[in-house]
Amino acid sequence: MLPPAHSVIICVALPGLAISTDQGQLTGQGLEGFYRAGRRVLSRCQIRVAGREPVAVQARTTSADRARFVATTHGSQGAGPDPDVIVERTRHADGTERIMLHSAAARPLRLPVEVALGTDLADLGAVAAGRTGPELPAIVHDSGLRWSCAAGGASVTADPPPADALASAGLLRWEFDLPPGGSVGLELRVRLEGAGPVRAVGRAATSPLAPARATGDHPAVQPLLRTSIDDLQSLLLRDPAHPTDSHLAAGAPWRCGLAPADALVAARMTLPLGTRLAAGTLRTLARTQLPAQTAQSGMIPGPRRDAGAHLPACCTGTEATLLFPALLAEAFRWGLSPQDTEQLLPAAERCLGWLRAAVGEGTYLCDPQPGGPVRCETQAHAHRAAVLGADLLDAFDRPGGAALRQWARELRTAFREDFWVEDRSGGRPAAARAPDGRLVPHLGAATVHLLDTGLLGGGEQAPGLLDRVQTEQLARLLGSPAMDSGWGLRGLGTKEAGYNPFGHRTGAVRVHETAVAVAGLATAGYEKEAGSLLRGLLAAAEAFGHRLPEMYAGEQRTDGSAPVPHPAACRPAATAAATGVLLLSALAGIRPDVPAGTVTLRPVRSAPLGELGLTGLRIAGAPFSVRVSRLGLAMVEEAAEGLQLGT
Repeated sequence: MLPPAHSVIICVALPGLAISTDQGQLTGQGLEGFYRAGRRVLSRCQIRVAGREPVAVQARTTSADRARFVATTHGSQGAGPDPDVIVERTRHADGTERIMLHSAAARPLRLPVEVALGTDLADLGAVAAGRTGPELPAIVHDSGLRWSCAAGGASVTADPPPADALASAGLLRWEFDLPPGGSVGLELRVRLEGAGPVRAVGRAATSPLAPARATGDHPAVQPLLRTSIDDLQSLLLRDPAHPTDSHLAAGAPWRCGLAPADALVAARMTLPLGTRLAAGTLRTLARTQLPAQTAQSGMIPGPRRDAGAHLPACCTGTEATLLFPALLAEAFRWGLSPQDTEQLLPAAERCLGWLRAAVGEGTYLCDPQPGGPVRCETQAHAHRAAVLGADLLDAFDRPGGAALRQWARELRTAFREDFWVEDRSGGRPAAARAPDGRLVPHLGAATVHLLDTGLLGGGEQAPGLLDRVQTEQLARLLGSPAMDSGWGLRGLGTKEAGYNPFGHRTGAVRVHETAVAVAGLATAGYEKEAGSLLRGLLAAAEAFGHRLPEMYAGEQRTDGSAPVPHPAACRPAATAAATGVLLLSALAGIRPDVPAGTVTLRPVRSAPLGELGLTGLRIAGAPFSVRVSRLGLAMVEEAAEGLQLGT
């Protein structure tokens, strides 16, 4: 079981990470500390001023990579009940902490300051499991302290240098003179031995994400998009062997590395911010494809993921392999250059080849392969990959498109019959078919992927696995109180066996699936249901300070209530952060086809958030801005030269 992370303050600028409580002091308890590349380089950083530990009064994040802590103390004797020294600490994920002392005393103060430091140099997995050892002994080193063990070393340097350093106690000491109203500060720099300063990909001038902005009637749209992009930038990583290629880590603190399916999902949702992240993610994952000599040739490997009580664990490698050609096809429509697309096309063809081989002479794709159940969301991913992949192959005069379309048609026909569970309320799509042919009928959020069909050339929506009547029934079910919690879409309906509001696949609200539902319902014309889920998600975002976790409890929203955090959720998480981009671009209905030189706008006519403006998006590598009026009418305000408005 992971230790709770819902109440800690997480600063991220990968590969740097800082985890704190609202007290500001790092005590070495729990997850607290500075981390670099998964190793805790400093676990304890405690301040005493004039022999006292300051009293914490405020803690808040100021951006994805930093937090500000304010505390107070008494610097003079007999000054009454009011504190006269303010201690302000700014903690950065890059391993820097700035400490400022501000005097409010009426006379000069001489303040002795002590900072107690310590570390165990434990890796994050050991910290999470509670298997850390004792603190390591320190030595005085270069205006600070240094620790070492068999796994490496770490150091803290101080500016200005301390007046005294006591290695045995891990103490640095200063004496500062403050005039009335004066301030003084010091800076600590934490470094892992052999590693330079943290240089976060997202903080560089070459960040692959455009700095888009949102304005509008709803107060949440502007901070939601700003925080979403800030969180995405904090999770960017470079491929060490190919530093020009960047991708997103899955989330902090638990998944700070590459998770192929999550990276592809997030890159797809952020296409309105440009295609560079998609290209870097695709190139990185193409290098992981299994070679032709293996039984799973063309597959992108990925770990198993728990699927809840009703189904066995699924394979995220299956999802990633199916997402790869779909992302490439849509990135091409958003403006990925023909040269870059053609370079990645062989990898997409290998993914599609794996799909056809895995299906064989049958109709459905099992997951995991072989012998696993036939899941509804896997068929949705496979169908989208086939249809969008065929469109991409045709665009580059490559063979195989006709066979993929034929299989997709057969899948649609069979799915509409085989996966529909009839009941008195109008029926529902089954969650899966067991290997013995038995339907698994529970209603869960995985069905939203049946609404996510993707974009073809000309800005047209690809066909879906459900017919019109079935789509209408699914929309009604997703908008029902059993699924719509008022804060977003539950992972499992409240009437289903095994429902648990904290179950990460059996009742918790997963932000990514809620956003997919909003976009899919809006595209299909079910704006009432889409608007309800959208407003719930925005209300949750406001409650979480616009930094949405990957999931939270699926408890019903009531007057005066707030969404209940999930203790193990990552925050920030790549897919949750990317939902801000997906939601707002879906409201504007942006459908580009750069190869054809057009962009089509099909906004949500009911304008559920009132007027909405988006500036600084990217289509064809150039700025793109759009405004949707309160009447649901969209107007392009800025676009690439030569890009025409489609019909």
